[in-house]
Amino acid sequence: MDLKLKRPIVFLDLETTGLNVSADRIIEISLLKISPNGKEQWMTARVNPEMPIPPKVTEIHGISDSDVADSPTFKEIAKSFAAFLEGCDLAGYNAIKFDIPVLAEEFLRTNTDFNFRKRKYIDVQVIFHKKEQRTLTAAYQFYCKKNMENAHSAKADTAATYEVLKSQLDRYPDLENDVEKLAEFSSFNNSIDFAGRIILDENGAERFNFGKHKGRLVEEVFKEEPSYYAWMMNGDFPLYTKKILTEIKLRAFGNKHT
Repeated sequence: MDLKLKRPIVFLDLETTGLNVSADRIIEISLLKISPNGKEQWMTARVNPEMPIPPKVTEIHGISDSDVADSPTFKEIAKSFAAFLEGCDLAGYNAIKFDIPVLAEEFLRTNTDFNFRKRKYIDVQVIFHKKEQRTLTAAYQFYCKKNMENAHSAKADTAATYEVLKSQLDRYPDLENDVEKLAEFSSFNNSIDFAGRIILDENGAERFNFGKHKGRLVEEVFKEEPSYYAWMMNGDFPLYTKKILTEIKLRAFGNKHT
């Protein structure tokens, strides 16, 4: 079943130096853009992470330091990838918890302007786990009746993810072929910072989702305990989380003066 699209959607997969969203870097990125008319466009690149790739990580995806030594840095290609993604919804396998947050960190790290809050996100892994509880390789075999070749290659994983989603739509009649509905089904909660530190309540207000202030309004905490903002900004939190916190703080500051 082909996707019913109102605007383009991009399937993405990253290979990285590790699993730390805040600290690790992209070493390979592959994007597959599907337009409403069915047109497919690819954008794939190896990236010099400007840091060593741990040998244990190389064992997983097969990419070593020498493989990316002559590749461009993310800063050199960030604008072209941001332009490719502009106006698109995003989809991937475990993308909401990993690929999209890592990409957001890289864009912020390189001062690349890209608004992640303007789009819908579909996570094929979430759909799969809610329906069957397995891995991408098993999902590909289960839904598409094919064996994966070149697993852990960003391009192979991206293509497989796209095929799996189309097969999921064929298999589950109750799974609505609509990006907004699929994004809603993909989400674990109403997190707005990817890391799940900040969520929206039923009234659309931002609340902390961790620590001693869990469940409290962010604006309320910053008003009563201004040092909490400084603590988070100096702490080991993702750059995107800090960006959202700054937006909330600036908005609250603006409200005081209007």
